[in-house]
Amino acid sequence: MAKLQETYNQQGYLSAMPILNDTELREARHAFSELEREFGEEYTAYSLHNVHLQYQWVMGLAKHPHVLQVVKAILGPDTILLDSRFICKYPIVNIPVKQGSEGEEGKPEENEQPYVAWHQDMRYWGIAGGSVLSVWLALDDSLKENGALQVIPGSHCSGMLPHHPATRLGNMLSVNQAIPDELVEPEKAVLCPLLAGQMSIHDGFLVHASDPNTSQKRRCGLVIRYVSTSAYPIEDPDRPRKFHAAVLASGTDQFSHFSNE
Repeated sequence: MAKLQETYNQQGYLSAMPILNDTELREARHAFSELEREFGEEYTAYSLHNVHLQYQWVMGLAKHPHVLQVVKAILGPDTILLDSRFICKYPIVNIPVKQGSEGEEGKPEENEQPYVAWHQDMRYWGIAGGSVLSVWLALDDSLKENGALQVIPGSHCSGMLPHHPATRLGNMLSVNQAIPDELVEPEKAVLCPLLAGQMSIHDGFLVHASDPNTSQKRRCGLVIRYVSTSAYPIEDPDRPRKFHAAVLASGTDQFSHFSNE
């Protein structure tokens, strides 16, 4: 774990870590297929937000021992599960943009190929006292052709970069912002492919993006955000953030910065 922490601190991400065994993966995929049947793909693409509070199997994924082992190695023993969302890039998307909360992925305009522009998560979360750690737990293989995560290694060390309105249509970020290419250096990008059941994690300041799904295969994963219990929400009257779904993931919380009382 010490080596993982060293690599994460240097590069800002870790990828292709095995989490779910065959049985766990099969059960999670089956449970998600039930949600697809109940709600439809238009809804399950982006709108299953913080359902760890509703479905015990989702909470089980978010608190999976193998996930938390890595999270605690990076953030320390006391951690908060801040937020979760299933995100699916289906092979064919013909649904209009649906605006969500800031920093979350919305829906692309009709007939636009959905992608995620270069950005940093911390631009949107309103957290101080520690960075947000994001997990992508893959329910499907995540490959180049279906829009796998791309990262700029070490970019988390550059601090917050400027974000401007994106000029390319189809950006899934609801605020439609992007870091200018001249600040990103996209030629340094590294693809982070995953097999189903694996996860990647990245620092909230890491510059990252993903291309459209140009394949005939779905790309679905559970995105989970964690912070140390010592982190706290920033008081910003222009952009108040509430974390109603925050729960203790591991250890103890002596700060209660995300108390829902």
